[in-house]
Amino acid sequence: MTATMMPQRLPIWQRLLFAIPLFGWMARDVADGRPEDLGYTAVAIVSMWGCSALLFGLPGLYIPALMMVPVMFLVLILISRG
Repeated sequence: MTATMMPQRLPIWQRLLFAIPLFGWMARDVADGRPEDLGYTAVAIVSMWGCSALLFGLPGLYIPALMMVPVMFLVLILISRG
């Protein structure tokens, strides 16, 4: 995406998302970066999940998976709506 295609001001939800230190940088790369950045982001998220499992044990493995349940429900609802 070139500078001429960028909007003058991003919506508030994008500015808040991009302001989160680690996840915001990855989200900005996915939104504005090259297509292969999505793969790098997926690898980074899986690596962070693995690090949390090593650091916190089984709760570090289970809690992120449990937190993804509402997200997946939302994705399924959005898919079913078309």
